[in-house]
Amino acid sequence: MKECFVMKEDEKKNPVFFSSPLERSGEALFIIKIGGNVIDDESNLYSFLKSFASIKEKKILVHGGGKIATTIGNKLGIESKYIDGRRITDDETIDLVTMVYGGLINKKIVAILQSLKCNAIGLSGADGNLIPATKRGNKTLLSGEAINYGWVGDINPDNINTSSWQLFINNNLIPVIAPLTHDEQGHILNTNADTMASVLSIALSKWYHVHLIYCFEKNGVLTNIHDETSVISELHEKFYNQLKQDKKLFAGILPKIDNAFNAINRGITNVVIGNSDNLLQLINEEGGTKIIA
Repeated sequence: MKECFVMKEDEKKNPVFFSSPLERSGEALFIIKIGGNVIDDESNLYSFLKSFASIKEKKILVHGGGKIATTIGNKLGIESKYIDGRRITDDETIDLVTMVYGGLINKKIVAILQSLKCNAIGLSGADGNLIPATKRGNKTLLSGEAINYGWVGDINPDNINTSSWQLFINNNLIPVIAPLTHDEQGHILNTNADTMASVLSIALSKWYHVHLIYCFEKNGVLTNIHDETSVISELHEKFYNQLKQDKKLFAGILPKIDNAFNAINRGITNVVIGNSDNLLQLINEEGGTKIIA
């Protein structure tokens, strides 16, 4: 594909190249989020990354790592606090997750991918202004209690710096993005990795046919958390709401499904939730749970 760059008038002093609409090729782009117990297990992680490296299409890897941050935080005397599955990120915790997510986990993944001849580059939302975010304000729970989440970032897909993303993607660099954003005022923000993958998919769908795949240790969305054969092959929003009402879903999967529906309802080509061991099958829309708009 012929390169076609244009320059914004206000960027002449500090050039930032970006793709013009002429470059909207409609190519497939796989955005794959990995988390859960997979990152904690070196053997599982290597197996997953080997499959990821073999994908020929354009791709981005978004990773979590909450359990590792919790383990290291405990060793350092930093207590982990959660509200509705969301980590409260105070001053100590933002330093912790920046080190663990942006350093230890991110660079470990990049090093493994490089050994597999996959030219990965480790990034956070602050690098290249890739993902600016807004610090979350206080939230009021149903109980009336006001919660301050601390240094937690919320993302608007319209603010994603798609020009910088295209520079990496179109030059055969494989972004590996840690769940960290920035507030454009000098602060790193902790951002949910499932949300980051969803919002990034929406933003880049203007340029590519985006396939969003959530990988974790389960075979998909299960009606029985203890039965790996109870996979829901296709999940419509009406059915999902009924399952939630009947409390038939494991609470920990709900934010992932919510983010999946947010993506598919905003024009993403395909969204699947499934087992990291089956990544190549999920790429081919085989197995897992397909989210239906």
